[in-house]
Amino acid sequence: MKNLGMLVVTLFTLMYAAYDVAWAGNCSGLPDESQLKGFLAAAPGTGGDAGGLFHGNLMWAALVDRNGDLCASTTSTNDPTQVWPGSQAIAKSKAYTANAFSLDALALSTARLYTFTQPGHSLWSLGGANPFNPNFLANPQGNGGGKNQIAGGMIFFGGGVPLYKDGKIIGGLGISGDTSCTDHEIAKRVRNLASLDPPGGSLVDDITYSSVDGPSVFTHPLCPNTWRNGVFIGNEAAASGY
Repeated sequence: MKNLGMLVVTLFTLMYAAYDVAWAGNCSGLPDESQLKGFLAAAPGTGGDAGGLFHGNLMWAALVDRNGDLCASTTSTNDPTQVWPGSQAIAKSKAYTANAFSLDALALSTARLYTFTQPGHSLWSLGGANPFNPNFLANPQGNGGGKNQIAGGMIFFGGGVPLYKDGKIIGGLGISGDTSCTDHEIAKRVRNLASLDPPGGSLVDDITYSSVDGPSVFTHPLCPNTWRNGVFIGNEAAASGY
């Protein structure tokens, strides 16, 4: 019995070790948490003003592998409480969404899904297909957070981009902490700094605005203090009537 017990323990140990190796392999082409934090901190200083409320300096970032497993998440600050707490779930959902709806032949940022998912358009209600699991949130100190889990979540505004290596999709990146337009700018820059751009280059799935680029099913609304690739684009229209 003793030998049988030891055999069972050994088998479980080997199974878990094999699982860890397999999971690490899925994330092996992606930045680790430290690298992600470095790219996130450097992004606002590359490519001109990122616009928004905080110019891209207060951000949550998350990475998922091709399976949708969370590989890394971090904030641009050393104190996670100084970034919007609500942005953690949004960043993780954006990473999941960008990976979930992109292929080797089609890089589809979350910004480009905006119009499709509005009332009256063909993907309205898609957001209910895979809700985010709040059990995979880190605490206010940034500990925990669902690594090695599929947190899910669907977000259809700027800030999520797919990640590529050697022309193949390997996962997704989500950024949140500012306007959705600024989130996209920072996501685009982090992806470029990590050398994980899609085939066709860093702008192949760039955010587009109908007021600048003309009508499109891929268009996205302007945000407050909207900048794109170092150029000021405009401001979200002020509300009236209430």
